[in-house]
Amino acid sequence: MRVDVLVVGAGPAGAVAALNLAPLRKVLLVDRWATPRPRVGESLPGAARRLLIDMGLWAGFLADGHAPRHAHRGAWGDAEPVERDALADPDGHGWHLDRLRFERRLRATACARGAQLLAPARVVRLARASGGGWRAQLDGAGQGIEVAAALVIDAGGRGSRLMAGEGVRRTEGDRLVCGWARAGPGAGLPPGVTQIEAEADGWWYAAPLPDGGGLVAFHTDADLPAARAGRAPASLIERARRLPMLGPLLAAGAWDQTRGGYCAARGAWLEPPAGAGWIAAGDAALAFDPLAAQGLFNALYTGLAAAEAADRALAGDTGALSALTGEFAAIRSAYQAHRSAWYGQETRWPQSPFWRRRRA
Repeated sequence: MRVDVLVVGAGPAGAVAALNLAPLRKVLLVDRWATPRPRVGESLPGAARRLLIDMGLWAGFLADGHAPRHAHRGAWGDAEPVERDALADPDGHGWHLDRLRFERRLRATACARGAQLLAPARVVRLARASGGGWRAQLDGAGQGIEVAAALVIDAGGRGSRLMAGEGVRRTEGDRLVCGWARAGPGAGLPPGVTQIEAEADGWWYAAPLPDGGGLVAFHTDADLPAARAGRAPASLIERARRLPMLGPLLAAGAWDQTRGGYCAARGAWLEPPAGAGWIAAGDAALAFDPLAAQGLFNALYTGLAAAEAADRALAGDTGALSALTGEFAAIRSAYQAHRSAWYGQETRWPQSPFWRRRRA
């Protein structure tokens, strides 16, 4: 099989890259999962509206019934919660997403625009071709598939090693992990409100979901004893119910029957995020600490930016990939400054390893 662009990873970044490139180039989108998997990350800021409109996704997004997010409530730097609403945001309110529905929509749009989706499948081997471009060996449900591609987009997530042979270096900012629990309808979280609450060993996030359920997530460092609480939903909810702000909101019986997960949540970045014939996008290029609440937005933006740079590079623009590298570096610099400022506001536990590391 011969294509212009091989996109590895059909999450938001990869699917967005594919759906923007498909009308212009021959695109193969590959993912190891046949359908999107449940994961943490249900929030989009109001600024995403402009991206969705520009990419022709706005009507479908509205049709999928995602819930508006009107306010943010936080016990951060002080035990007394502070609430701010979206009225002060020039982009308006954000959204709490049905994440699975959102990802299915992106995949379907990529296919409708002409991309070929191969899932489940994984890249067994990727090497440069002697005449230029790439040769990829894929395993699709036990069947070997050979692909020739002029350019590769790595959207395989923060743990991707796809471009390891290109002399790249992945830098990890910390050891943050996330344990999360999801409750069904009747969770009792206030609609339209995202909440965060700091504690001695980390911080918590809670948000309502469009189906009336809710999500609670605990963030701490992998090497701290508190990380054990995040490995099982029952122990996570037990700990969360002791929180001054969030605890009373989790009394509903829906939280006694939860499902959840445990994953890496550390900030990380790839240097460089692009090179001759390849581009990284989404978490593969730059993974944000969840405190930034920008992970999904970053996936959309970098997926679009990767598609535009790929099309320009394939058209002969020799500066397209270096320009993208500079743009991603600027995003990383702004993110790091904001992250330091936010963590610097919490000073209540000066002896806590978690908070001491972030002040350092």
